[in-house]
Amino acid sequence: MQLGGNRWSMMPPVVKNLLIINGLMFLASLTFESSIGLDLNDLLGLHYFQSEKFNIFQIVSYMFMHGSISHIFFNMFAVWMFGSAIENVWGSKRFLIYYLLTGFGAAIIHYITIYIDMAPIISQMEAIIYSPNADAIIGFANAHPWGNYIDSIRYPQIYEETLEFYNNTLQTLNTNPNDSGALRDASVFFQDYLRHYLNLPNVIGASGSLFGILLAFGMMFPNMKLYMIFIPIPIKAKYLMIGYGAMELFSAIQDNPGDNVAHFAHIGGMLFGFIIIKFWEKTGVRWR
Repeated sequence: MQLGGNRWSMMPPVVKNLLIINGLMFLASLTFESSIGLDLNDLLGLHYFQSEKFNIFQIVSYMFMHGSISHIFFNMFAVWMFGSAIENVWGSKRFLIYYLLTGFGAAIIHYITIYIDMAPIISQMEAIIYSPNADAIIGFANAHPWGNYIDSIRYPQIYEETLEFYNNTLQTLNTNPNDSGALRDASVFFQDYLRHYLNLPNVIGASGSLFGILLAFGMMFPNMKLYMIFIPIPIKAKYLMIGYGAMELFSAIQDNPGDNVAHFAHIGGMLFGFIIIKFWEKTGVRWR
């Protein structure tokens, strides 16, 4: 089959290499974790920019890391299924540029939304660290959802410190708000907890770029009927992509920390994909 002067390929080069790289990185993460205890997902995942774990290369490396077999399988299956068609139409260079830019866009939107969410909490903790007072400490301790951020298995050290803070420091401040030792101990605890809190956000996976691919596919082949396992009837691509976008937006607004999914990053991939395609259209770039 001929399209745009190029032969249609079931496995075009960029898609093929993306599958290979992601597969190798997943195997490397398993091997390094079991052999030398090195967590590549923690090293190469996208951390919050104020975290001591943040490195600039993570803006690229996070796209190639996955947390489980199901995570990488479904992401890569969708990249192949939808990305192959797009690469065949656009060509490899343009598809790669689009894939990376939507991944960067997903990171940017993730940073913006997580900053809005975290900044007030960070400010409260910094105020306690530099100028501790009992009212601020007690108010924060009563309002903060500690269970969303610590547990005894994954974070044993900060968990023990939090118990010590609650059982001793906080109890002392409740009975004697001016106790200088308890205020000092609270300041030290919040220094450790703030470091832990900043290190927690960590995004991995190709989902941001994948949602950009889904958006492009829906725009390029809007009336193509797709058969999905969870949908009993064929559905046009444009409606499926709109549905995906709506579900991600709804999930993001729900703000459930327990689902461990960066929904706004997915929305960012779609948003930047739309902007890129419209920019190409406006500048006369033939994208289809």
